[in-house]
Amino acid sequence: MLSFQIRPVDRSIEAALQQKIDTKTKPLGALGMLEDLALKIGLIQNSLNPVLNNPAILVFAADHGITDERVSAFPKVVTSQMVLNFLAGGAAINAFCKQNNILLRIIDAGVDADFNSTAIISRKIGRGTRNFMREPAMTQAQLDAAIEAGAILAKDESVRSNVIGFGEMGIGNTSAAAVLTHRYTGVPLDDLVGRGTGVSEEGLNHKRQVLNIAAKLHASAQEPMDVMRCLGGFEIAMMLGGMLQAAQQRMIILIDGFIATAAFLCAYRLNPNILDYAVFAHCSAEAGHLAALNFLNVKPLLQLGMRLGEGSGAAVAYPILVSAVAFLNEMASFTSASVSGKSS
Repeated sequence: MLSFQIRPVDRSIEAALQQKIDTKTKPLGALGMLEDLALKIGLIQNSLNPVLNNPAILVFAADHGITDERVSAFPKVVTSQMVLNFLAGGAAINAFCKQNNILLRIIDAGVDADFNSTAIISRKIGRGTRNFMREPAMTQAQLDAAIEAGAILAKDESVRSNVIGFGEMGIGNTSAAAVLTHRYTGVPLDDLVGRGTGVSEEGLNHKRQVLNIAAKLHASAQEPMDVMRCLGGFEIAMMLGGMLQAAQQRMIILIDGFIATAAFLCAYRLNPNILDYAVFAHCSAEAGHLAALNFLNVKPLLQLGMRLGEGSGAAVAYPILVSAVAFLNEMASFTSASVSGKSS
């Protein structure tokens, strides 16, 4: 299995960055979270004048065997249908990436379908995971292959880009994210199980029952990678590899919603230093996402009630990063603008 060297950011310029932020022509803290974000980006790049180069969002698609247990309001075939929609340019993520000049990569991590298109990156590990209510979702070899594939994709992007976002598509993956988040955080599983694609109240209760059975079946899986092997998805494992590699490359990592955060939780359990490189785009309306963000003690940039997945929140949030860098690099200081500072 690959190993990753993720070092904490170098904080030697933190005081200088903070001074640059504080001496802009504004009251202290007046730009709120933009100031925190500018500081974070400057530390990641170890620069008083950071730049954002060629942002990319990678959307990983895969199917899940747990859909055999009727945990989703939509049939499994919707995964492949939505991939075709991505390739045709008709999804929300296409619109938002086009709006914000973000390169979009669509990756087949394990969809139960074949695609005759040069626009998709094929890294298919299998035609969906196995049903983790009855057996481990994947083998160790499949997990290793998914992590390596994600890592290679992220390393390839680092040649042209220093900002990488992660999104996903996979019917059933809120079920995987819920049990993963439960195991990585210790939050009660029932508090993390949401409606996903929009299941009814009866369907939600059934989903909770299924996932509790699955959690008990794999109770012995406690190490982060073993949890991912037993309860994860090919797209989630591939995001995990991509995130770990992106942090090693010192990229800004833009995390989308609940499923992407579940992948990040595994990365964090493996190496907490990865938190230095992560920006959390939004708080999803999916039940477990806020609990995951609270566990990490992070503040998302947006709270719009979104729960679409596919990297959509990351794409919508990206212009906020642009604004943070713009004020840091272009806004005048009190001295340069000959503006009087606060009276003592």
